[in-house]
Amino acid sequence: MDNLIRLQRDRKSVGHFFFTRGELGQLLSLYSSRVAAGEWRDYALDQLDDMVLFSIFRHTHERPLYSVAKTLPRGHRRPSYTLFNGPKRLKTTQNLRDLLLTFDKLPRLVTG
Repeated sequence: MDNLIRLQRDRKSVGHFFFTRGELGQLLSLYSSRVAAGEWRDYALDQLDDMVLFSIFRHTHERPLYSVAKTLPRGHRRPSYTLFNGPKRLKTTQNLRDLLLTFDKLPRLVTG
């Protein structure tokens, strides 16, 4: 008769790591205000095994102007947030709100 054969999973179980609804709300709120001001034009979300990125573009076909990375360092329970300007790390903090306040101190596009 039929025998049930259980196959072991070769891939280890990877938990879902992403921005929470509240974090996405904060990011999109900042993004929408800068789009309304004509400074930013596009964004992208990228999910890696141990990192999630929210990248901001001034022009659609360029490299990201800024990227907000959320990572969960090994042995830590709370994620850390890092702001990048290209490859340059601008700030790392445990609080997304503090990181987003950094945008107020950065140079802004002047339109005339």
